[in-house]
Amino acid sequence: MPHVATSVCAALKSFRSRSLLSSGVLSLLLAVGATVHGGDWRQFRGPYGNGVADEVGPPIVINSTNGVAWKISLPGEGLSSPIIVGDRVFVTASSGLNQQRLHVICFSAADGTKLWERQFWATGRTMVHPKTAVAAPTPVSDGEHIVAIFSSNDIACLDLDGNLIWFRGLGRDYPNASNSLGMASSLEIAGGVVIAQVESESDAFVAGLDLKTGVNRWRLERPHGANWTSPVVLRGGGRELIALQSSKGVAAVEPVTGKVAWEFTNSASSVSSSTLMGDVLLVASQGMTALKFGTGAEALSQVWQSGQLRPGTPSPTVLGGKLFALNDGGILTCGDAANGARVWQLRLKGPFSASPVVSGAFIYCVNEKGLVQVVDLSKPEGEVVFELDLGETILSTPSIANGAIYFRSDGRLWKIGKS
Repeated sequence: MPHVATSVCAALKSFRSRSLLSSGVLSLLLAVGATVHGGDWRQFRGPYGNGVADEVGPPIVINSTNGVAWKISLPGEGLSSPIIVGDRVFVTASSGLNQQRLHVICFSAADGTKLWERQFWATGRTMVHPKTAVAAPTPVSDGEHIVAIFSSNDIACLDLDGNLIWFRGLGRDYPNASNSLGMASSLEIAGGVVIAQVESESDAFVAGLDLKTGVNRWRLERPHGANWTSPVVLRGGGRELIALQSSKGVAAVEPVTGKVAWEFTNSASSVSSSTLMGDVLLVASQGMTALKFGTGAEALSQVWQSGQLRPGTPSPTVLGGKLFALNDGGILTCGDAANGARVWQLRLKGPFSASPVVSGAFIYCVNEKGLVQVVDLSKPEGEVVFELDLGETILSTPSIANGAIYFRSDGRLWKIGKS
């Protein structure tokens, strides 16, 4: 499995073009707008876990006005995406011969100044595939806490100033929950509970950890099998659910109790994560499957299934009623999210591991060689309108916040936008 643990390294912006704003996305924004701080990028693949930013986005071209605001060196390896809370950028890294040193670092979004750094020793297994890193999962924030997980299944919860609130070594509590390629599922927060999806062939579970203490609120057994997808929060009707994807399908659970609300058992990818569009969950299953979810007796129904919209390692994203799936080789496919019909395809310069992210009418894709390609989605069949070569291997999904886009390699973190 060449890209095995990179699926979670994948995410971008608002809707400048009102003509592209679908009713499904609009309903999602209205449903969760009160719970998401505009401009922040607090988790893997952004505010809604689908790679779409909800505010004014990054520059389309790089010039003397909109350029590299800053570039800083990182102390170790990592595939995790940076997250942005207010005027601070947080990123994780792992260093040392066996990547046993775990880093959580905070930078100023304005100028890249390092505000603080905390380091921990890994208590769990740090063996990973050469292509990935121990700092593969993306941290998460609720606006007051930063919770970071590593491939060693160590979890650290800190406040925004870097003060440690709790540390949990899940690798010691559950030593069989690991694999030789490395863990990569990112965290979610819902209802005051940290959702940790820890699934391997030997032991597989999802744990709901109390955000204030780190202790188990609940623990749910999951299908055994290596899995690198990340959970997605489903919101609607005043209720939150957590969608958990694995090779067996998708299960939605209540974040506070761990109770299973519904299940989809028609298999799914263990690499490319699900994508949310309003009250429809787009799952990499049999190509791509659209599931409409609700809160009543009929909580789940299949809308369509299409073999023409098959993503690779990158997770898909959405915009204006369209689905965009990128395969590892660089084929970007646009599909109609209403019926799954393929609309157009565009060949980009690959290969890809990072997930694409969307801002306004533009989708930002960075390949493994560090080449950023900006595609104008308002064109009838998409068009690459700008390229930027960062010159380093990038497997991490970019992040967008406050008019800037952030890219991360093993060695560096870039902010592209106005300084």
